[in-house]
Amino acid sequence: MKKPLLLIGGGGHCRSCIDVIEQEGRFQIVGIIDLPEKLNQPVFGYPVIGSDKDLANLIPSHPDILITLGQIKSPARREELFNLAKKLGAKFPVIQSPLAYVSSHARIEEGTIVMHQALINAGAQVGKNCIINSKALVEHDAKIGDHCHISTGALVNGGVVVGKGSFWGSGAVSQEGADLPPDSRIKANSLMRRMP
Repeated sequence: MKKPLLLIGGGGHCRSCIDVIEQEGRFQIVGIIDLPEKLNQPVFGYPVIGSDKDLANLIPSHPDILITLGQIKSPARREELFNLAKKLGAKFPVIQSPLAYVSSHARIEEGTIVMHQALINAGAQVGKNCIINSKALVEHDAKIGDHCHISTGALVNGGVVVGKGSFWGSGAVSQEGADLPPDSRIKANSLMRRMP
């Protein structure tokens, strides 16, 4: 029997997450939390059943949560929602596409989603509430902080440290061992160099 899962955020990223959740097959999406004006507007057939103010009533009966709000400009709202739901007793499973590869020697923390064809290699560590997007590579011994978004086709090479709340743009590449401070923004298709 599939466990019920509540999603927070009903935009474009949510739609991609729904596809991963359906493919993984462990959870049944019971509803989506979004803006009040979107109530009763389904996303791929799943109902919007409430807004942030309803979380206190919904979480006791639906404790498994995934933050499905996207992150490009700032991680602040995703982090705020994660912390709010956690205070209300939510649990945050790791969601992993069956088309992704995660080494048994890697560690992924709660609330992170690993999307289609992503690859997380041996010794890598990925923090809480992260998005590892489609076709992203997190190479051996890299460390991704909490509330980060590693975008589509990004290459995070071996031993790289990505600080909390950072955004790594699509197709961006790092040299091995680079160290990225918290709340950094790496532009799409750019090269992140290791400091001398």
